[in-house]
Amino acid sequence: MADELNEKAVHDVHTKEIDLVNRDPKHLNDDVVKIDFEDVIAEPEGTHSFDGIWKASFTTFTVTKYWFYRLLSAIFGIPMALIWGIYFAILSFLHIWAVVPCIRSYLIEIQCISRVYSICIHTFCDPLFEAIGKMFSSIRATVRKEI
Repeated sequence: MADELNEKAVHDVHTKEIDLVNRDPKHLNDDVVKIDFEDVIAEPEGTHSFDGIWKASFTTFTVTKYWFYRLLSAIFGIPMALIWGIYFAILSFLHIWAVVPCIRSYLIEIQCISRVYSICIHTFCDPLFEAIGKMFSSIRATVRKEI
């Protein structure tokens, strides 16, 4: 029974429903690729083309951008998804099986080294600094204000 639930949970993660309306729910591309005609082409006051040319340019730009994006997505979308899936799988694998164990190993080793370093400092430096402190402890400074 428990195995069936675990199997179903794993299966649901890979086949979950995707939102076909809101395809950027985390707003990754809000400020990057929202390019409209007005963001690229603008005519200042006093320098206007014919209204028909302006409307045709707008339509040509918008339709070309829309359909060319769809064409590129159809041709390269699945191969790029495959490449990025492999890349992030490798990245996750390396992080889990190489990076974190190396960092943990380093922290364990550095902890041992820090204890030895601490013992050496306390053994050699503490007596030296105590002696220097006692030497300078007898020095008295007074400030006089002469008028």
